[in-house]
Amino acid sequence: MTHINRNTGTDMLFFYPPATKVSEPPAGIARLAGALRHHGIATKAVDMSLEGFQYLFEQDLTVGDRWSSRAVNRRETNRKLLTTQSGYGNIDRYRNAVLDINRVLKVASEGYDAVASIANYKSESLSPLKSDDLVKAADTPESNVYFPYFEKRLQELDNECGGLSTVGLSMNYLNQALTTFAMVGHLKKTYPHVRIVLGGGLVTSWMRMPGWENPFKGLADHMIAGEGELEVLKLFGIEPAQKHYLPDYDDFKDLPYLAPGFILPFCAAGGCWWRKCTFCPERAEKNPYTPVFTDTAVEQLNTLVETLAPSMVHIVDNSVGPAFLKRLIASGFNTPWYAFARVTPHLTDEDYCRALKASGCTMLKLGIESGDADVLTEMNKGVELNLVSLALKTLHKVGIKTYVYLLFGTPSETEAAARKTMDFVVDHHEMIGFLNLSVFNLPYFAPEAKHLDTSTFYDGDLSLYSEFNHPLGWNRSLIRHFLEKEFKKHPLIAPIVHGDPPVFNSNHAPFFQ
Repeated sequence: MTHINRNTGTDMLFFYPPATKVSEPPAGIARLAGALRHHGIATKAVDMSLEGFQYLFEQDLTVGDRWSSRAVNRRETNRKLLTTQSGYGNIDRYRNAVLDINRVLKVASEGYDAVASIANYKSESLSPLKSDDLVKAADTPESNVYFPYFEKRLQELDNECGGLSTVGLSMNYLNQALTTFAMVGHLKKTYPHVRIVLGGGLVTSWMRMPGWENPFKGLADHMIAGEGELEVLKLFGIEPAQKHYLPDYDDFKDLPYLAPGFILPFCAAGGCWWRKCTFCPERAEKNPYTPVFTDTAVEQLNTLVETLAPSMVHIVDNSVGPAFLKRLIASGFNTPWYAFARVTPHLTDEDYCRALKASGCTMLKLGIESGDADVLTEMNKGVELNLVSLALKTLHKVGIKTYVYLLFGTPSETEAAARKTMDFVVDHHEMIGFLNLSVFNLPYFAPEAKHLDTSTFYDGDLSLYSEFNHPLGWNRSLIRHFLEKEFKKHPLIAPIVHGDPPVFNSNHAPFFQ
């Protein structure tokens, strides 16, 4: 049975709930909108994360302390700073602007049991890791900081569409969970006829937990794991002949994101093409690798760039594939872009890297993880340190910035191995643009977890990670002490750490010279 609402002109509404980084539109619902519109299903997509941010940011606020007063008085200046390229010329000025914007959101949250920020939403009493708490969030939507906004906005959309019919909510991060369920609860109470569909990265992770039993049957009519185009089309009685469609950003292209120009997120493949790393969440969840046919992906990207004229393209693949990059270069592409990539021999070839640079490559995010060869072998990274070293040198030589990801505390790492990582960074400090330092979290259902002494990490039936007793004694408290007291304070590493854009991190890093 189809649910196409031919009387209103809008058959499907997609929402992207708060709170996420508001620097670019959501790629997932742009893909869904493109698929539905291709088949004549009238669709509207709403970035409620951005709208929710605007609602809080623009409140009339009464403040007492000096920091809050300054932040409120300078909020428009700070917002403008993040939307012009000149605002990225000085990291300290940028950092102050971001922290002041977060301060405004904190003040606007007063009176609720939660605090909103640019990229987070934390409740004092409810946890997004507990299904019972998410049900409570749905039962009491008025207790959510964003309730006045989404109550009014849903009324507007109901009038605009002549009645809500099918609503899809895309939930990729824990930061969105409490507000997503508050919205679901309000929809159920106020618009009981509406069909509710839940999807997104977080929903996918939940549904791929072994033994998953849906605790939200009374709230969501449908929950979709993985890429949602085909499943959503089936809800409207359509069996498509193709799998991937041109994303549609019409609802987002003119919105005031916090970035110096429109950033176009583009997905050329779902999942990871390597899928061999030990303890990888992609492996633990058994997520398939689903690339768009290479020629089709490049054609789609060129079409979108020609239509939307973005200032930056963000290729959002877990790891952009070599075949796609080769075809992108050959197509004559020359718009600024950045992506996450594996270190491969291609990145040690100067001619290849110059061609990448000529195609617009501004920055590559690289998951190097460790500077210890034995740790990399145990992680099955499939890359040797001499290759990583040469890749960093080559990318630096041709002018492509690197955003390097390091992971501390894997079961095979020791303090000595962590110090080798520090030595590696010191030796290559001139070639590393930015650093992301993480402490290892053990995926709850990783095959390797059964060989470790595990315990509860986060209390909640929806937790995706386990605590474990490190077999070599390199526990989290020792790691954090090492990172804070030694690694970050090394005179050749400290400037790299200081230069990382707070909150937005890699989303804004390409704009810094």
